[in-house]
Amino acid sequence: MSTPDFEDLLRALTPQVLGALVRRHGQFEGCEDAVQEAVLAATVQWPAEGVPDNPRGWLMTVASRRFIDQLRSDHARRERESAAAAEVVPEDVPDTDDTLVLLFLCCHPSLTAASQTALTLRAVGGLTTAEIARAFLVPEATMAARISRAKQRIKASGSAFSLPAGAEREERLRVVLHVLYLIFNEGYTASSGRTLHRADLAHEAIRLTRTVHAQLPEDGEVTGLLALMLLTHARREARTTAEGDLVPLDEQDRTTWDRELIDEGLDLVKASLAGPSLGPYQLQAAIAATHADAATAKETNWPQVHALYLILERIAPNPMVTLNRAVALAETEGPAAGLALLATLDGDQRLAGHHRLLSVRAHLLEKTGDTAGAYELYRSAAKATAGLAERRYLEARAGRVRAQPAGAGAAALSPAGTSPPAAASAVRTGRR
Repeated sequence: MSTPDFEDLLRALTPQVLGALVRRHGQFEGCEDAVQEAVLAATVQWPAEGVPDNPRGWLMTVASRRFIDQLRSDHARRERESAAAAEVVPEDVPDTDDTLVLLFLCCHPSLTAASQTALTLRAVGGLTTAEIARAFLVPEATMAARISRAKQRIKASGSAFSLPAGAEREERLRVVLHVLYLIFNEGYTASSGRTLHRADLAHEAIRLTRTVHAQLPEDGEVTGLLALMLLTHARREARTTAEGDLVPLDEQDRTTWDRELIDEGLDLVKASLAGPSLGPYQLQAAIAATHADAATAKETNWPQVHALYLILERIAPNPMVTLNRAVALAETEGPAAGLALLATLDGDQRLAGHHRLLSVRAHLLEKTGDTAGAYELYRSAAKATAGLAERRYLEARAGRVRAQPAGAGAAALSPAGTSPPAAASAVRTGRR
């Protein structure tokens, strides 16, 4: 078995084994630690000895033994030791997949968005603490402390290992989707670091969203989120040059877009829009589908994009949505109209000094021929971003616009094309 297949197998089995162990013992923190130890043991033993015939049963056996060892090390639990040990039947692993229950648990409302994301990646995604720390560019000790606090908070909340019912379930599902959306966004355009994207995080977000969709195929927003991810991720190879420099949406070689992902995404968009309700992820997926339908940038149906952003702005108002609508409005009614809409965001502290607001305004000023104003804003935007690829792109735009004669219009470059079609949650969470 190749390394990618091996890693995929472990990541797929991790939530299944953890769910079975938690359902049996009811101690999330201890069970999660035991499963992580079992996964670590598998990464050491399986490459040398081969993958066992029943890898799920093997992980369950090792995790169960680790859990019992933990109980034995705690003198205060000696009376529970024998009963717990007697209950363990390692090979009798339930057939039920508790991945969705685990997602609900990891996205407990008592946790911050950062803690929900970290715990989801570890407990459900199967990533190690070190891998998560590297993904978010923080020390491993910092991430370990964050995950530990999250598990302790869940324990203190006394949350049961079961799916909530009714309105609570709907609300918790929105949190789950939001966390998966955040993971994908960080993978699509890293908030800091040398590379534009983190393919591992994007792949993990897609894998987990596929899992949720498999269990809730009739939910329009789940389907919409998966469609949005696939349609956006399909452009990954075209987003950077061989040297890692950013390529904006209108300059991308669309023949390199992944047609298989696009076709799947388009089918999912149609399915998501066929339902009785309409949510933010469905609308964002529809916007992504409009871009995917265009064979060239000039063929983009900008009136449709603007109309979809207008609906999105009404049902899920957010300054980043308005920012993206300004780009679409400029394409349909001219840069002056886009700049007028951007002016309505000047008093919003959530976007104060944000590099995307600065870069879009610079882009629209450039299209009006105000090269001096565009130059200053491109430079300010470059200084405001922590991502090296975006910074290089914005610095290059500043250099190009400075070389233009005053009053010269710009080509139809689209800074908004560097981000997902509608980052409706980005400003609210501070993650993007």
